Amino acid sequence: MNWIAWKMLTGDRTKYLGIVFGVAFGSVLIAHQTSIFVSLMKRTGSQILDITEPDIWVMDKELQSVDEVRTLPETDVYRVRGVPGVEWAVRLFKGQVTARTPGGIYRQCILMGLDDATLIGAPRTMLLGTLADLRRPDALIVDAAGYSYLFPGEPLELGKTIEINDHRGVIVGVCETSPPFITFPIVFARYSTATLVAPKERNTLGFVLAKAVPGQSIPELCRRIEATTELKAMSQLEFVWLTVGYYIKTTGIPVNFGITVMLGFVVGTAIAGQTFYLFTIENLKQFGNLKAMGVSNGRIVGMILFQGAIVGVIGFGIGMGLSAAFFEGTKDIVHLKGFAMPWQVMAMTAVTVIIIVGLASLLSIRKVLVLEPAVVFK
Repeated sequence: MNWIAWKMLTGDRTKYLGIVFGVAFGSVLIAHQTSIFVSLMKRTGSQILDITEPDIWVMDKELQSVDEVRTLPETDVYRVRGVPGVEWAVRLFKGQVTARTPGGIYRQCILMGLDDATLIGAPRTMLLGTLADLRRPDALIVDAAGYSYLFPGEPLELGKTIEINDHRGVIVGVCETSPPFITFPIVFARYSTATLVAPKERNTLGFVLAKAVPGQSIPELCRRIEATTELKAMSQLEFVWLTVGYYIKTTGIPVNFGITVMLGFVVGTAIAGQTFYLFTIENLKQFGNLKAMGVSNGRIVGMILFQGAIVGVIGFGIGMGLSAAFFEGTKDIVHLKGFAMPWQVMAMTAVTVIIIVGLASLLSIRKVLVLEPAVVFK
């Protein structure tokens, strides 16, 4: 019977391809837009995820995201170090500055100031230069994407200079980092250098990065730090989700992407459902013949679901292939770096396709169930 269902499905190539197109179109919209949304939200916490050495981030208790830094007094790093269960704690500066090149190009940059003694928080992948070079006077390390913004069209080269707040900086290294939410160049410097070139504030400490002693419970240590210092202490993952939640609540990004995903679902269901329904109506006599020969309603429902499953698998495969091809083809574009389709999005899209195909099949099943076998004699 499944062979008969297959021949009925492919008998009218136009309607068959129309159903497949509807499912594929919905799959592409849902998978593509959801993947872009997830990748954008992951970018908001990229600077947090890139720093893997500490267990805990300590910050002002009212801070809402990694991009809205409220500076702390320098003494707070010593207060955190004094909390039982803390193995070490170091400073981290994070701010935004304007960098100008000798050619007159200027860009807003994210400036990361690393602890002078340990350089904790430094980039893990160096393309040119070494981390040790950061200890030289006025030394800066720039990410590769940021270098292309500051020196467009020029090959990667060490020794170039930029000016930050009337201070000269020398590029001693080029690194690879995760792309930030806003495509600003990321500049790394020692803490002492960063606080020297950044606009002056009474307090300069952005975050305290802390490591727990082996065997220490991270949640318990966070509560202990908060109780002792009256600051906010969070694990890396908690801080990432805090930042993601901030952007979800304060921007229109989720609404816009949600509308597009919903359109993909509605359009996919409408195209597939309407075409599948018309396909069933045109084959009512064939279904009537089967009923007249004694085929049960349950078996006929199974045939329709089998047809829907074939359409769903083919449409889903085409949709995932097109989405994956987009991300593969754009992975080397600077502005789209880091955009990818997670397997969780593919799984969610598969569930959505099952719902689309299920709804399309339900529209057809009712018409067949109430069909009288005598229709073949009319």
